Amino acid sequence: MIDYLSIISKYYKPGDPDYELLVKHSTQVALLTRQLCQRYQAGGGEVDIEFAFEAAMLHDIGIFRTYAPGIYCCGKEPYIKHGIIGREILESLGLPRHALVCERHTGSGISKQDIIDQHLDLPLRDMLPISIEEKVVCYADKFYSKSRITRCKPIAKVRNSLSKFGEGSIKRFDELTALFGEPDYASLDQDLKSAK
Repeated sequence: MIDYLSIISKYYKPGDPDYELLVKHSTQVALLTRQLCQRYQAGGGEVDIEFAFEAAMLHDIGIFRTYAPGIYCCGKEPYIKHGIIGREILESLGLPRHALVCERHTGSGISKQDIIDQHLDLPLRDMLPISIEEKVVCYADKFYSKSRITRCKPIAKVRNSLSKFGEGSIKRFDELTALFGEPDYASLDQDLKSAK
């Protein structure tokens, strides 16, 4: 297992608000990722649970270089680029699989056509989750917000928040829901209490 907190600490100072927010959000996403992976595996699916957990802890590592003052990010890049920034960081550390999770977790994935249609400031390529681990982190991330650290959102609320990005985004989310199912909210609350 990689030491994801040491990696995060290279770019964020422990105790600072951006570090605390990132680690709390990433822990929420990682615990849900693990829950969904265990369920998927129990149903006969193959998934690398340890890798998926690590990737979930690192999926937002690129936010510090973006401008999002509401979540303590005072960089210069648009927030939409945090996934590709994270990819660059993790590739430079020799973590190419983790890097792809960073790039492919935004929204329910971003297609090349989405980039064109929405005039997004991103490289013109598909950034859609492909591996099962990329898909589970992408899915788990949708249930938690960094701007308001809250409990796991219900599926209907997640779908509603994705609706502004078009039908393709909702369709991809629905496919992920069919693959992984609804979170076990009570179990997650217990896991989060234990993680503190």
